[in-house]
Amino acid sequence: MSDLHHRPAPADRPVVLSARSVWKVFGEDEAAFRARPGPNRAPAALERDGLVGAVQEASFDIARGEVFVIMGLSGSGKSTLLRCLTRLIEPTEGEILYHGEDILKLPEKPLAELRRTRMGMVFQHFALLPNRTVLGNIAFPLEVQGMARAEAEARARALVEVVGLSGREDRMPSQLSGGQQQRVGIARSLATDPEFWFLDEPFSALDPLIRADLQAEVLRLQREHQRTAIFVTHDLDEAIRLADRIAIMESGRIVQIGTAEDLVTRPATDYVRRFVAKVPPAKVIRVASLMSAEVMPDAVETVPAASTIAAVAPRLVAGSGPLAVTDASGLPVGCLDRQTALRTLAEGV
Repeated sequence: MSDLHHRPAPADRPVVLSARSVWKVFGEDEAAFRARPGPNRAPAALERDGLVGAVQEASFDIARGEVFVIMGLSGSGKSTLLRCLTRLIEPTEGEILYHGEDILKLPEKPLAELRRTRMGMVFQHFALLPNRTVLGNIAFPLEVQGMARAEAEARARALVEVVGLSGREDRMPSQLSGGQQQRVGIARSLATDPEFWFLDEPFSALDPLIRADLQAEVLRLQREHQRTAIFVTHDLDEAIRLADRIAIMESGRIVQIGTAEDLVTRPATDYVRRFVAKVPPAKVIRVASLMSAEVMPDAVETVPAASTIAAVAPRLVAGSGPLAVTDASGLPVGCLDRQTALRTLAEGV
């Protein structure tokens, strides 16, 4: 993949997780795969030998506090890649580095410790313990670590409130709705205060309103605690809402990594172009991308540089003339031409 189609991790934050040429091959001759030269790793060559390259040469860096979304159609390899990153599935080849340490070389005990203390995981299927209450389910990872039950339950009570389940501490999973069960799963995944948060299509079985609520919950938790999150989804709207960067997978390969704006305005392949074809540009194009460098320090009307054009639409249609653009601290950094922004707003409507 060309570097032009691979936006790097944010330079202002340290890289904490990296994949280097990761492969996961399924088939009877998986063990012999490593000896194959490059040409014999093409999909057609693998298929002739009864092999399937579920993940093929995946490479990327993820920065501290970043929300990195992996998406693609069913069978594209996104969930397999996430499981490789946690070694729930053993990669066939490559390196997976946490703070520079290749976890593929870790023995089972240190790997288990890494998962218990530094990884939180949420999956589509809630997998709650049916014989434990909400409080007991959330406290369970802490008890596994050896924390005293009273202390574990105190931590669990705090998380019950964080995910909006106050008053339901003593209910059993069977007494909860699907959305409430997934909130328990989210709270349980955060019990150990993990550095890395892995979420594999956690909301795909829920109805749209509950999904929107839980997406907002994930965003809130991420803003408050700045964990490094790797989120798998097939839902483009969900990815746009949550992601700092998105990796698009097709047939086991990552074909583009970028912001939602990158994917919509500069798709790397026809597959990516079709994937994002229905996204209105104003939904992802930022004010910063359209502004000029002219500063208007005395302007009455301002818009944040980080906002999307869609987000500032009411101010665009309510007046005339240019708008001052401000950075995160409120300082003027440029000027947005209203007509240019309105044309972008009209595209794809």
